[in-house]
Amino acid sequence: MRRRLVISYLLLMVLVLIALETPLATTTANRETEQVRADRLADATRFASLAGPALRDGGPGPIESELTSYDNLYGIGAAIVDRDRRTSVASPRWEPGAGTTAVLDVALSGQQTSDPESVWPWTTGPVVVAVPINDGGEVRGAVVIVTPAAPIRRAVVAWWLLLALAGLLAVLACVLTAFGLAGWVLRPVTELDAVTHEIAEGDRGARVQHRLGPPELRRLAASFNHMADVVSDVMDRQRAFVAHASHQLRNPLTALRLRVEELGPSLTDEDGRSEHRLALEETDRLALVLDALLTLARAEREENERVTVDAAAVAASRVAAWAPLARHRSVALRLDTTDTPAYAQTVPTAVDQALDALIDNAVKFSGDGGAVTVTVARRDNGVALEVRDSGPGMTESQLGQATERFWRAPDAQNVDGAGLGLTIAAVLVDASDGRLTMRPGEPRGLIAALWFPAPEVDPSVEPVDDERPADLLPSSAR
Repeated sequence: MRRRLVISYLLLMVLVLIALETPLATTTANRETEQVRADRLADATRFASLAGPALRDGGPGPIESELTSYDNLYGIGAAIVDRDRRTSVASPRWEPGAGTTAVLDVALSGQQTSDPESVWPWTTGPVVVAVPINDGGEVRGAVVIVTPAAPIRRAVVAWWLLLALAGLLAVLACVLTAFGLAGWVLRPVTELDAVTHEIAEGDRGARVQHRLGPPELRRLAASFNHMADVVSDVMDRQRAFVAHASHQLRNPLTALRLRVEELGPSLTDEDGRSEHRLALEETDRLALVLDALLTLARAEREENERVTVDAAAVAASRVAAWAPLARHRSVALRLDTTDTPAYAQTVPTAVDQALDALIDNAVKFSGDGGAVTVTVARRDNGVALEVRDSGPGMTESQLGQATERFWRAPDAQNVDGAGLGLTIAAVLVDASDGRLTMRPGEPRGLIAALWFPAPEVDPSVEPVDDERPADLLPSSAR
């Protein structure tokens, strides 16, 4: 935008300069030509007053010495021409130039004239001036002076170069002023664009300086800051409400579960015991939902602080943690990785919680005799993790809804879970500038893929003091 503004200012300045300097350049050329023409007409008029007796008596008289002196002094040729266009007296450098015949015709008709009207830098012919010689009211001849146009052309070119230099300086000043003015006008817009990107990336504390630029943009910046404050406050209130509501519901829920559990021994009817067991399961499920809501609220409240973790080591620890549950459900859970270590830059606990949600779903839906494989590899300047299961998988429409809050597949309504695991994983991955994708496996099952960016500096190549105690080393370096 700054370039467009500068170009528009520059175009306007160039048009103004053309409108001003074109008449000035024309006036300069006319002035230089008119000055020379006036001098030559005055000289020719004086010569005409001396040439009358010479033409009348047929002798050269004093006019010849005058023309010779004039030629020697100024280097300009002149001649006396009679009515029959014969040259009576001429100076040593006299040579008829272009346009002499036309000028002489006008002079012999009784009028003084000159040619051309103006001398331009591209004019090649001389300046020809002719004055009639009158004797007793009768035109007896004419005085013709031929002036070289080179000095006039040089003067005109010098003036035009001076005008061009002045115009160039004006354009340069305009460019500098335009850049400064465009910067002053667009600086708030540029900062507004940068702050908008920062807020979109999660920095909700970024604000625009509202004391820059013209008053209209200052008001816009102040309005934007107010809007950002309002939106940030609303988001904080919403997340605080979810966190507080989930937390406050835990105590009544725990008390409710204890009271329901105490009713068990007093129930003797088989149907009552069955309903009692279902009530306990519902309270457990509600507790899981509250825990998931708390986790989601904490994940959305992250300020995008980045840490470097060894994704391969994290994957190994999560596979080891879920191995007992997988064995209990007769599911083969294994880790497949060749890139060790595999460093990724994420928000805290992003890899852990995302893998927990994906492995939990994979083990849950693979069924007896199923298999779950967790793969870690460096890819696309980052770290890719895949969780592949042998379960029923999901359709294309279900894949598009899988990360929505509380969404459950139609055939999984009775499966334990709160429907928030993939939502939490998606929030953490997005806050880490990563990707979460899911696609059907072959011949069946589901492949959930995570990708996290690699750190700018690989921690594995940083020097480490060997004498440093092991418990003081970063967890990623142990």
